Amino acid sequence: MNLEEYFISLFDNKRIGNDGAVVGEYVYSKDAFFENVHFKTAWMNHYQIARKAMLINISDAIAMNANPKYALLSVAMPSSISKKQMRDLALGFRDVAKEFSVEIIGGDTISSTKLDITITIISKTKNPLLRNSVRKGDIIAFTGKLGNSAKDLKKLLNGGKIHLKSKFINIKLRNKFIQNSSRYLSGGMDISDGLFSDLEKLSKSSSIGYKFCKDIDNRVGCSGEEYEMLVSFFPRQRKAMIRRAKMSRTDLNIIAVAQRVGYTNRCKSHHFKR
Repeated sequence: MNLEEYFISLFDNKRIGNDGAVVGEYVYSKDAFFENVHFKTAWMNHYQIARKAMLINISDAIAMNANPKYALLSVAMPSSISKKQMRDLALGFRDVAKEFSVEIIGGDTISSTKLDITITIISKTKNPLLRNSVRKGDIIAFTGKLGNSAKDLKKLLNGGKIHLKSKFINIKLRNKFIQNSSRYLSGGMDISDGLFSDLEKLSKSSSIGYKFCKDIDNRVGCSGEEYEMLVSFFPRQRKAMIRRAKMSRTDLNIIAVAQRVGYTNRCKSHHFKR
């Protein structure tokens, strides 16, 4: 058990363990987006930072098959921040909120030595998509292409530049795909820590492993911050899922079948690095 898993285990609550906590028809989710941990201001302007912070939080709602309704923002800002940078932050938050019909209803602002953002998203769903509902025989698949986010992060860390359309800056959420295909899905989550790491979360939650039908390179499987969808569905729904993916112009990559076998994550943890 790694340090993150150990800390989470100290809170014995059945609602913990998915992309958000389901309480009745509501889903509550929160993610942090901290300077020098998730981004550097030399890499992204304040508008881009705010947009990505909102998008990664809304991604959790979409991953739960929930409709995001409200947002609470907590923003810690350095005293050196300019009014223009504040306006850019606000515009980034507001633009994404408008795009997904989310109302920003409050939060908190404090002074700090760097820019740290945490966002709570309140969503509604009648049919939440969970991590613990994958069953033996289910097909496992992911959307889109993986690997470019880690590649671009490596460029930035080495002092290089990346394209403005890079997934590291501009995340594409799969809300239309989930809306179109939710009736066929048995389980799922978004890919934030990397495919192999998130497969491990599904494995532990549903007590399953995988029989892979294709080889996946570590460069692809260990790339974090992709925010594609990792899903499972019944074999009889395979053709329907492929059709639904095409409707939203989403690449659907079938990679494995859930089995009662062990699973070992081949990637190093992104959290609490030593």
